[in-house]
Amino acid sequence: MTEETQPATLSCATPGQIPGTRHKPWARVLRWGLYLLAFLAAWPVVMTLVYAIVPPPVSNIMLLRALGGAGIEKQWVDLEDISPNLPRAVIASEDARFCEHRGVDWREFQGVIEDALEKDEGPVRGASTIPMQAAKNLFLWDGRFAIRKLIELPLAMWMDFVWSKRRMIEIYLNVVEWAPGVYGAEAAAQHHFGKSSKNLTKKQAALLAAVLPNPIKRNAGKPSRGVRRIADRILLRMRGMEPYLACLAP
Repeated sequence: MTEETQPATLSCATPGQIPGTRHKPWARVLRWGLYLLAFLAAWPVVMTLVYAIVPPPVSNIMLLRALGGAGIEKQWVDLEDISPNLPRAVIASEDARFCEHRGVDWREFQGVIEDALEKDEGPVRGASTIPMQAAKNLFLWDGRFAIRKLIELPLAMWMDFVWSKRRMIEIYLNVVEWAPGVYGAEAAAQHHFGKSSKNLTKKQAALLAAVLPNPIKRNAGKPSRGVRRIADRILLRMRGMEPYLACLAP
């Protein structure tokens, strides 16, 4: 058979594939893994822009708790429909320089690092700001993980850049957990005191702020002696907070 009449060898290569090569399954897994990472990175960036206008319907912490069997009790209320005592108490307790920093309180952060570097003592305080807490609740997960903090810091700064301070505290007060499965100021006020969040007294607001570090074990409606002591300290701080709350003005 001559070269001209010899039948051509059939190629199994797919269109666009170099003959003699085969598709590697791990390459497809890697590609889809990169797609997933890109989506996870873009999600909080994009949703921060959306939540500047639209109330968050749910948070990561709510979903994770629900997967563990907890319910979700919540009701969104605008900031003007929440007693001004509550944001004052929460800021006094959680983030006294809320109006001054841009998402991260670097002075507190430096203090925590210095505590951690002490030879005989570990960190004795936290440095989480309200934007950092909002970032964790909305987009991340609970627990003490260094990788979460590394994500939390730039995300908190991005959220603080996009949102006004009023919007930040409004969202935080509506998504934070105040008791097992109870999220947001309105649900918390109803759950603990049987009243609307608009009618919270200074004492009740201070009790709610006092349970935020551990709402699973602390109870604002039936406070322990320790919770009452914390609430009393918050009440004292609230008296001098007015000059530091200018960013909450409409």
